[in-house]
Amino acid sequence: MASVCFYFQVHQPFRLRRYSVFDVDHRYFDDAHNAEICRKVARKCYLPANHLMLDLIRMHEGRFRISYSVTGVALDQFEQYCPEVIDTFRRLADTGCVEFLSETYYHSLGFLYSRDEFCAQVALHRRRLMDLFGLRPSVFRNTELIYNNDVAHMAAQLGYKGVLCEGADHLLGYRSPTFLYRPPACPSVSLLLKNYRLSDDIAFRFGNRAWAEWPLTADKFAHWVNQVNGNGFTVNLFMDYETFGEHQWAETGIFDFMYHLPGAVMRYRDNDFKTPSEVIDTYPPAGEYDVPHFISWADTERDLSAWLGNAMQSNALNEIYRIEGMVQAAGDAELLNDWRRLQTSDHFYYMCTKYFADGDVHKYFNPYESPYDSYINFMNVLDNISSRARALQPVEVG
Repeated sequence: MASVCFYFQVHQPFRLRRYSVFDVDHRYFDDAHNAEICRKVARKCYLPANHLMLDLIRMHEGRFRISYSVTGVALDQFEQYCPEVIDTFRRLADTGCVEFLSETYYHSLGFLYSRDEFCAQVALHRRRLMDLFGLRPSVFRNTELIYNNDVAHMAAQLGYKGVLCEGADHLLGYRSPTFLYRPPACPSVSLLLKNYRLSDDIAFRFGNRAWAEWPLTADKFAHWVNQVNGNGFTVNLFMDYETFGEHQWAETGIFDFMYHLPGAVMRYRDNDFKTPSEVIDTYPPAGEYDVPHFISWADTERDLSAWLGNAMQSNALNEIYRIEGMVQAAGDAELLNDWRRLQTSDHFYYMCTKYFADGDVHKYFNPYESPYDSYINFMNVLDNISSRARALQPVEVG
């Protein structure tokens, strides 16, 4: 049997407005631009994709099953700019065929710098999912699938039974991502590894007419999935939800492909669809997946260089977490929220100076003219937040 496990990342950052070193306004975020982008992507991706997934669940009488990881900052923007997206996610949750995963509320790199802040954001996100959908997640995914053994141990302490991560060739060796694995010395947690080849066939290569396998049909992809039988249990297809309609435009046929895929997969009688929790509950781990150093799903290196590859990024990250104690001591909810929105990994991604194979990706998603412009703008905002925090420090009585 081959079980297809779909996981979709749903995320939109709060983008900063142009902020001068002389600016003293506490409105740091470009509300108009954020609203425009959120509504555009909702129109092109979130709404049509959610309606399609609902139709597929009904059409296949609940045998089609999927999972989402929706960041807290994305949920905040949906609620503010296009609440109809929240409504469609609620309808998906109500089917009982959709699993929502746990993560950091602000899509942050908190695990790398502050375990206290990391745990606080995970708790915030868990509470938000309960409030919106009445669901308590049991599987965790860290921002951009950033993972090492310590992430699994922390997830176990927080009560999760599974963690999603990248199936990195240099760590797997001869083994396959189609099996479940266990982290070292962490028997309570199962690891679901992204099958990056098949995931990227949909997420990145689908609309590429120069690709040798173009056009990709549902029947062809289902055949590739079926080849897993006898050499694994699960095909973990992890990708950005914006694959549907935004990264791969509707004109590429991506929605039509997805419409036909469940039926094509299940025409092979032994194949089905499962959520991450169902995969964990069904299949035993095949061995140990030892990840002593951090990996992610980003770029060809599958490391942290997308966010920590240069001195600007390192400085910005160190500075934002350096003021954590001061922000917390200020006791101001609005300040805390602004500081946490600045932790969103996209701000550091925009500072990336990588080129060649990955450079086009970084430039495409970067709203700034250069990584340097992004760094200066970010640091101007952070300086103002630091000033606010200092002004709100409790007065010592001596």
